[in-house]
Amino acid sequence: MLGRKIARHGVAIIGTALLGGLLSATMVRLAPGFDTDEAQIDSHLNSESLRALRESRSQQNNILVFYLQSLKRASQGDLGSSLTLHQPVSKLLRERAPLTLRLIGVALLLSWGAAMTLALSAAFLRLYSYDALATVISGILLCLPAAVVGLLSVLWNTPAALAVAALVFPRDFRYARNLLGRAYSLPHIITARAKGLHELRILFWHVIPVAGPQLLALAGVSVSLAIGAAIPIEALCGLAGVGQLAWQAALARDLPLLVNITVLVTLVTLLANTAADLIGSMVGSQPA
Repeated sequence: MLGRKIARHGVAIIGTALLGGLLSATMVRLAPGFDTDEAQIDSHLNSESLRALRESRSQQNNILVFYLQSLKRASQGDLGSSLTLHQPVSKLLRERAPLTLRLIGVALLLSWGAAMTLALSAAFLRLYSYDALATVISGILLCLPAAVVGLLSVLWNTPAALAVAALVFPRDFRYARNLLGRAYSLPHIITARAKGLHELRILFWHVIPVAGPQLLALAGVSVSLAIGAAIPIEALCGLAGVGQLAWQAALARDLPLLVNITVLVTLVTLLANTAADLIGSMVGSQPA
């Protein structure tokens, strides 16, 4: 049963990643000004260089042919070269991925630490004023655009991971607060409290088993939220990560680079969601 579920998830991940890469390539190709290049207005280039630039762009006019050729090269370990940075895409990703992974990892730890602390304390204390204050804080952060948070991070010289965590935290908190609130309102937990059971025992033996699968699903979604928040934060804070690379590729319409980043981000997001779903299914199937 579990093997079939893993196989279905694997097929869905591969199909979605391939479709995501094709859709990103199509949108870039249909974007206004795709056939233009800033280098073409460089007065220092001769006619042969300009012709080479135009030919490099013309090879991407047929998106389906370009994408199939890219997949064929990728199956042989060649991800192509960036048109703007003139470096192999695999080299660029290897150099920049560690910074982005550290940024996302620290941001998720900060976001989940703050979200679970506030959500648990709000559910435990059951004070309207405390719950309302936490909800207002998360609501304010939820309304702030990523660009504003990034600019504030630059102006106040705060760590970029804190900016990403500020964007992920309100969604984590609001969902976790609702899950824990519903769990604590279940009849058997109210009975356990009435019998005088210790709060830690109630939490680990009664609340977590109920809310655990949904919290794991939220953890998978948090990864995709952190990846999406890392792109503008890296671009605004001047961090040489994959997010900044994606921003540069989108502005320059660098099709080989953008397609590979889209497939990579899609794979990471789907793997995180799938892992959370499978773990949640196994935890939920365990006898209480």
